[in-house]
Amino acid sequence: MRLGWDEIRRRAKAFSEEWKHAYYEKGETQSFYNDFFEIFGIKRRQVAVYEKMVQSLDANRRGSIDLYWPGTLIVEQKSAGRDLLAAQTQASEYFNWLPHATSRASC
Repeated sequence: MRLGWDEIRRRAKAFSEEWKHAYYEKGETQSFYNDFFEIFGIKRRQVAVYEKMVQSLDANRRGSIDLYWPGTLIVEQKSAGRDLLAAQTQASEYFNWLPHATSRASC
């Protein structure tokens, strides 16, 4: 069943109130994203995985994507006050490390 915009707005407001003081990445990341997807009536496990392992094209570096929804979303989350440009750079590297076929495949 699809949610209407009024219900999504209500859920989004409740979500923002619940999480407005969150600041520590490692402690609450998974709960945060599970709750976020619930705003839209989506079970996170149906569309995305945590800690998707990726390897550089030359196989010299590895990393893990904090949240990965194939073909849709890469999240590299940082704690409050951390450098978001570094997070963007890291996510861009991870995106480039994904094989083209894998980025469109299921988790």
